[in-house]
Amino acid sequence: MKKIKNENQLLKKALQVGQAYASNRGFKAFEGTTSADQKIECLYRLLLQDKLVTPLAKDQENLLHMKHKLAIWISKQLPADHPLLN
Repeated sequence: MKKIKNENQLLKKALQVGQAYASNRGFKAFEGTTSADQKIECLYRLLLQDKLVTPLAKDQENLLHMKHKLAIWISKQLPADHPLLN
């Protein structure tokens, strides 16, 4: 797995956009007590169900790879001139 530049910031942006996407799909908003790890896994599985991300191999289905996959997903959604992509 190759590290992406600004991966942590991209992950934060992916969580923001992913939560808005989930709300538009009719899901309740995450509660304040929901951990970031739970949000990441939930959003990954939602995007996987909607076929917006490719699935991870069964042996690689862990939090680290899910974070990376969400960072890749959001980097493809952002405009080319977005500051996080520079």
